Amino acid sequence: MSRSCELTGKGVQSGNNVSHANNKTRRRFLPNLCDVTLISDALNQRFRLRVSAAALRTVEHRGGLDAFLLKASETDLSMRARLLRRQIVKKTAEAA
Repeated sequence: MSRSCELTGKGVQSGNNVSHANNKTRRRFLPNLCDVTLISDALNQRFRLRVSAAALRTVEHRGGLDAFLLKASETDLSMRARLLRRQIVKKTAEAA
């Protein structure tokens, strides 16, 4: 399982630990990932996703999973989230 957010694509970054003596050793900055269950209103279904804490806040701010996915670009989303986005777009087009 890769350490990246399924909704925003936020992943591992690398950098240096810098000591008081200015010695530099490589380290990894891991994203704050959470396993959450989000509900799609359009599909009336629950989805388990691995998202970052920042993405979870953004989902809540935009008004739910459907609104977030409709506004998000497909390049940032994981393959599973892209499929979910396409299903939501199709379902909302049928309803309209």
